[in-house]
Amino acid sequence: MTVPAPALSMKQVLICGAMIVTLSMGVRHGFGLWLQPITQEQGWTRQTFSLAIAIQNLSWGVMGVFAGMLADKLGAFRVLLIGAACYALGLVGMALSPTPLLFALTAGVLIGAAQAGTTYAVIYGVIGRQIPAERRSWAMGVAAAAGSFGQFLMVPIEGQLIARLGWQTALLALAALVLLIVPLAFGLREPMRAAVPGARREQTIVQAVIEAFKYPSFGLLMAGYFVCGFQVVFIGVHMPSYLKDKGLSPEVASYALALIGLFNVFGTYTVGTLGQKLAKRKILASIYFGRAIAIALFLIVPLSPLSVYVFAAVIGFLWLSTVPATNALIAQIFGVAHLSMLSGFVFLGHQVGSFLGVWLGGFLYDRTGSYDIVWYIAIALGVMAALVNLPVKENAIARPTLQAA
Repeated sequence: MTVPAPALSMKQVLICGAMIVTLSMGVRHGFGLWLQPITQEQGWTRQTFSLAIAIQNLSWGVMGVFAGMLADKLGAFRVLLIGAACYALGLVGMALSPTPLLFALTAGVLIGAAQAGTTYAVIYGVIGRQIPAERRSWAMGVAAAAGSFGQFLMVPIEGQLIARLGWQTALLALAALVLLIVPLAFGLREPMRAAVPGARREQTIVQAVIEAFKYPSFGLLMAGYFVCGFQVVFIGVHMPSYLKDKGLSPEVASYALALIGLFNVFGTYTVGTLGQKLAKRKILASIYFGRAIAIALFLIVPLSPLSVYVFAAVIGFLWLSTVPATNALIAQIFGVAHLSMLSGFVFLGHQVGSFLGVWLGGFLYDRTGSYDIVWYIAIALGVMAALVNLPVKENAIARPTLQAA
């Protein structure tokens, strides 16, 4: 088994990785702000916009597997360069696409592929290889917290860019901004791979995939991550329109999304730290059950700016806090040699859920004039995800050792 010899400093890995995730996830979390400006000017339905973002999430999930394979084999640096270029091109295409088809190809397929190469799976691969196991969960929490800070930082900025420059120019400005990922990628350029003495056996990509999918806990993690994707992308994309439909100002939605990002900084860091001490499966079950309760209470209490901000704070604490716990579990069970790829497979489950969450939001709204059904589905799925994470086995998988000749 070969992995890069650890040579990058922890500070360098965390700073560069966190800033890349801040940019990539920060831009991504603001896409819901473009739903109404784009659909109103282009004369498209909400389902048209929702389908493109749904395709984006599915593309992110599918391409995440291949981005992970490349990052494990060639290192994160090259994958990040390609991802940054695709991100900029996708945002330009999103701004200039005159038809729903081109919009789906750019905002959907291209940006989704870009996110696969610039977010968690790739960054966590570097963290797994370069940071010792005893601090890995904490480090993953730091990186996830950076993505949340990106949401807190970027969403209000994106709202202001739309208000001041118009939605098209705002997208072009973001295209220039994401190219900052290129110089940051140099900070994650890993040294040449070196053999690890005493490795138990060589494992090919195919062997690693077969092993993971035969292991029941891997499927349970994928099922839980499916629910995570459904909930967060539905809320992130459709909540601004939901609130506007209820008579609240666009500023309330912008501040709510920013609060989600702010409180998720604390949530992801807390979970990353607790993951070093507590059973991660129990942490995940608590997060999903907490989300179900938070959504149910949000729908029950009278809607006001205050209730929106309280909901945003609570759901924000639980928002991406699943990320460090889930990825640390994958590393704990299967090791780090194929971490980016296996994280990509689990994230594919997340993105299938994202696809359904954002698409069903638009589809059912166009059919019923309401988001109520999707909110109820999100509650039920939260309870289900809490239950499926409890049986996950956290011990390192038992592998046969090579017999001496």
